[in-house]
Amino acid sequence: MSDLQIGLIALGVLLILLVLGFNWWQDRRVRRKMQTHFPASEQDPLLGAGTVSGAANAGGGPASRREPGMGGESLRAQSGQPAPVDPGTDADDAEEPDPACEVVIEINFAEPVRGADLLPYMQSLRHVGRKPMRVFAETDQRRHRARVHAGESYASMQLAVLLANRSGPLTAIEWSQAWARAQDMAERFDATIEGPDQQAVLEQGARLDDTCAALDTQVGLTLLLGTAQPAAEVLAVARDTGFVPDGNRLAWPAENGVARFTLARADGAAFDAGMGGIERLYLLLDVPCSPADSRAFGRMVDVGRDLAARLRAELVDDQGKPLADGSETVIDERLQVLFGQLEQAGLPAGSERAQRVFA
Repeated sequence: MSDLQIGLIALGVLLILLVLGFNWWQDRRVRRKMQTHFPASEQDPLLGAGTVSGAANAGGGPASRREPGMGGESLRAQSGQPAPVDPGTDADDAEEPDPACEVVIEINFAEPVRGADLLPYMQSLRHVGRKPMRVFAETDQRRHRARVHAGESYASMQLAVLLANRSGPLTAIEWSQAWARAQDMAERFDATIEGPDQQAVLEQGARLDDTCAALDTQVGLTLLLGTAQPAAEVLAVARDTGFVPDGNRLAWPAENGVARFTLARADGAAFDAGMGGIERLYLLLDVPCSPADSRAFGRMVDVGRDLAARLRAELVDDQGKPLADGSETVIDERLQVLFGQLEQAGLPAGSERAQRVFA
């Protein structure tokens, strides 16, 4: 064997040793990083419980894994916005992505990122096209958050994109925009992103849109005031009747705060906008967004007649004709069927999910 062959063999052995040494060093570095982020546990995380609550930690017992629910309602549907959680608390936020009407893009950071660094980018993550997005996050302490806090650090973020609303199903362009914004966050903060296949997302959005289109119903009444009446006086009468502000409209609230029906000016302007008078008002019962009620329409008719008497107005249906005797009962019977169909479709009337997709 020549000296050249022996030299080549020695060089090959040396290269193999160098590769093995480099792999060992990389493996050791990754293990150290994982131990930093994930404390040692006697329980196999693949076999045991997932997230542990503060109470379970205190008692030493595992809590059941928290999964996004299909049928549960968040607290916001009953009491407005969910109560904010103070940064640093052991409690998880209750609000989560809704797999029935949202699709999630996962952003996993290589190193925990401060909330103060993430907050400037939250504005760009609110909408894609005509579809709202919600941002959720998991802290470096494995706590679930429904919003980013400046004083916490986060191991991952989730972008929940609405699959359909009254503008139609999620489009390929809207999904591409959501994915591009997730990629931008990944590039800025050294992260990886994961999400479902685009075709599957678009098909899921189309199915949800078809379901909603078949159930979407609104019932309206009109108040004809005759001569123009000052907006301030109309507003005062409406508030005295029981209406409360709701953007440019006024809402008649249910016991849980959700609007049963709304009152709006015919021109769409706010009641306190300008000095002009009001000649026409619209009462609207948005059936999927209103709580199920055996007298949903009849209740609106009663309030409409009260308003008509106070404002010296005429109450007519959405065809401009006076209400026929007994029409409230007939319409309410039909609405009960629709309320049942919404429930069966997983879109209970007045629920947070229904208000999201019928917006």
